[in-house]
Amino acid sequence: MSEIAFGETPPPFVPPAQRAQQRVNQPWPKNHFLVICYHDIEDGAADERYLTVRTSALKDQIAWLRDNHYQPVSVQQILDAHNGGKELPPKAVLLSFDDGYSSFYSRVWPLLKAYNWPALWAPVGSWVSTPLNQKVNFGGLMTPRERFATWDMVKTLSESPLVEIGAHTWASHYGGQANPEGTTQPAVANRLYDPKSGQYETASQFYQRIDGDVDHITRKLKDVTHKSPRAWVWPYGAAGGTTLSIAQKHGYQLAFTLDDGLGDVNNLMSIPRMLMSGNPSLHDFAEQVTQVQERHLMRVMHIDLDYIYDPNPEQQRKNIDKLIERVHDMRITTVFLQAFADPDGDGNIKALYFPNRWLPVRADLFNYISWQLQTRAGVNVYAWMPVLSFALDPSLPRVTHWDPKTGQTSVDPKQYRRLSPWSPEARKRITEIYQDLASHATFDGILFHDDALLSDFEDVSPPAMVAYQQAGFSGTLDNIRRDPTEFNRWTRYKSHYLIDFTMDLTKAVRAIRGPQVKTARNIYAMPVLKPESEAWYAQNLNDFLRTYDWTAPMAMPLMENVPLAQSNAWLQNLVTTIARHPQALDKTVFELQARDWHKQGDEANVSARQLADWMTLLQMNGASSFGYYPDDFVNDKPEMAPLAPAFSSAWYPQK
Repeated sequence: MSEIAFGETPPPFVPPAQRAQQRVNQPWPKNHFLVICYHDIEDGAADERYLTVRTSALKDQIAWLRDNHYQPVSVQQILDAHNGGKELPPKAVLLSFDDGYSSFYSRVWPLLKAYNWPALWAPVGSWVSTPLNQKVNFGGLMTPRERFATWDMVKTLSESPLVEIGAHTWASHYGGQANPEGTTQPAVANRLYDPKSGQYETASQFYQRIDGDVDHITRKLKDVTHKSPRAWVWPYGAAGGTTLSIAQKHGYQLAFTLDDGLGDVNNLMSIPRMLMSGNPSLHDFAEQVTQVQERHLMRVMHIDLDYIYDPNPEQQRKNIDKLIERVHDMRITTVFLQAFADPDGDGNIKALYFPNRWLPVRADLFNYISWQLQTRAGVNVYAWMPVLSFALDPSLPRVTHWDPKTGQTSVDPKQYRRLSPWSPEARKRITEIYQDLASHATFDGILFHDDALLSDFEDVSPPAMVAYQQAGFSGTLDNIRRDPTEFNRWTRYKSHYLIDFTMDLTKAVRAIRGPQVKTARNIYAMPVLKPESEAWYAQNLNDFLRTYDWTAPMAMPLMENVPLAQSNAWLQNLVTTIARHPQALDKTVFELQARDWHKQGDEANVSARQLADWMTLLQMNGASSFGYYPDDFVNDKPEMAPLAPAFSSAWYPQK
């Protein structure tokens, strides 16, 4: 990093004894538990096609857990704690085994009995039902029948108090075509695309397909075990909200993903699991277990799909490959990916990159790129979406500005042209756009754009004024502004209203895509640095920290007209202000600027070395999660070589 400029305050020194402990040294939260996910178990060489772990390794892992005071728990104990019964013991662990391999009967069950450890076993019904004289179609890999269990084995194991039989679908453990580009995605959580008709499954067709599958496996397990199955295990760990609602309808009380982290008895419909793959050494296994509650940092590239789209399919393919290669090589954790089209750069959204009911589709591209980034580049993807600035029917009311000098009202040309959030029809259509996104794409989170703001002269559209009157505000906006108490109450009312709307959108997305979907929202720097400026934005830092999984302040000093020479001090002030809120830095991802929008052409590019300096400054002040916007992957701007050492989560692991 460049030397601290004269007049700047150096980062505060915190003595080692006063620094926060790594979470590896802290007790797990009350009623939390770790679930470890296994698949096949073999005595000989581990076959990675079946995510095999050797029998000797499994035995060593159970012994290590026992010797290091991890406590085995059953599905029943977790349900009891959920229902207000006995608390789980410290360091509670549940073992789970997927797919229905015969090795669970021949190799795992003897170990469970020897150690008196319970486990969850979730077979795929169609694989276990394969006739004994046929091979099992294991995702296109024709597998010897003896590798999988029989229903007689399932029945015998269900009688053991150590074994909980769960469901892993009847015949939906496969990938189906999910978009025109030919991407295959987990069929249990995604609508399928028919290339012959050029049509997606409808909502009702998807529901009927999945409901039939869930009903089939549920009935079979109940017939064989004489017990109603309670645990639903997602194929590939890929959850879906519609399927989850179907599973709950059929009586399932727990659902297991492959997300990172500890399970919580208060959230049994999205239980993370630690996947055992590659037959890890005991050292690697122990490191995975002990690191399970370390905080997750964010290193974010904020990417415009407009840079990728090209009417020439060959050029578009080259753009996609270049993007995937760059993200992979940068070794980051997350991409904020634009799901809307804004080629004019005016923030007035006239088209989208996914099928929907209300706007043209520039290209059905978002789902394909999102999946490519997840599977080829190994990152999480957040769908970057506007909240209000959709160019829908002109008859829908827009956010309207009041001019105190003239008393006239109009749409402010200096702001985003936003739909009024108080219009029931506008809210309905925006919600349907979000539902359509969730129906046609897979992603890890939503980033709510910075268009969710209201100035101290907005909104005075007719539906807004009706809402104010119903909320107890009397008179005109002039009356409200003249009364400091009423003005403050009006400001807080608007801030909460915008938050409530984004949470309604979140609920709509999670109902279709699943409860695991995370949230992030951009906040301007001023409401952070000067809380009184909430009146000018209807944004409040405390509200954001309480509401969203991630708060994303626009840490863009040049955009705020801060001279470059003073940018370090400005950024340091931003970080230290947020750090005054307990645990706030664990939920904050700082978005730096890779362009200076006050300049034109190449002169607008912020150098990679300047970005790296800013990132180093953030880390020195305690911020571990950050990113930048925009990324011009076509022209390598910012340049990867000088940026990656300060940016990549692989170069600077937070351990």
